[in-house]
Amino acid sequence: MSLSEKTREDMRAIIARYPEPRSALLPMLHLCQAEEGFVSPEGVAMCAEELGLTVAEVGAVATFYTMYKRRPIGDYHVGVCTNTLCAVMGGDAIFSALKEHLGVGNDETTADGKVTLEHIECNAACDFAPVMMVNWEFFDNQTITSAKELVDKLRRGDPVAPTRGANRVCTWKEASRVLAGFPDGRADEGVSAGPASLLGLKYAKERGDRAPAMPDGGI
Repeated sequence: MSLSEKTREDMRAIIARYPEPRSALLPMLHLCQAEEGFVSPEGVAMCAEELGLTVAEVGAVATFYTMYKRRPIGDYHVGVCTNTLCAVMGGDAIFSALKEHLGVGNDETTADGKVTLEHIECNAACDFAPVMMVNWEFFDNQTITSAKELVDKLRRGDPVAPTRGANRVCTWKEASRVLAGFPDGRADEGVSAGPASLLGLKYAKERGDRAPAMPDGGI
């Protein structure tokens, strides 16, 4: 699939949101992924043309951030956190089991084009370790069994709901369009914070804790 004039129009709409045009580059790259599933050379060139940058400048950004993929990936990007806490809580074992179960290595896609598996860094969800993400939606407190069941559902096309967040997981392209700044109207779906994250607040309220008073003139 090649980028269309509609893509160019959407890029210009993104650029119009920023006082400095080059600040629009990150969402523009997400837009490219929303169209093609990855950031292609054509996408890099179009971004460069619209922003008045060189292809090398845009390519440097696209290759720096791991959320941008330079080759086609599956409908569902499955990320297994293998950072310290998730790793010791079972993340390494989950990742190893999924590689064998799916028949792929790190950052590789299943033959049916459904799932791309990747080990990823901390998702700031250590209180729910081990954590997986599907197209950046959280799946908390995973086990080898639950992880295998999850990817099997994704490959079958069964509806899948994250632990927190939207009521269903969308495709990689759909998620990329949201990240580009074109909302899908689902931001208020589901639960945003789970019980583990709210324990500190619960205990503070039970003890009657209050935030310290701000000094005069504080904000």
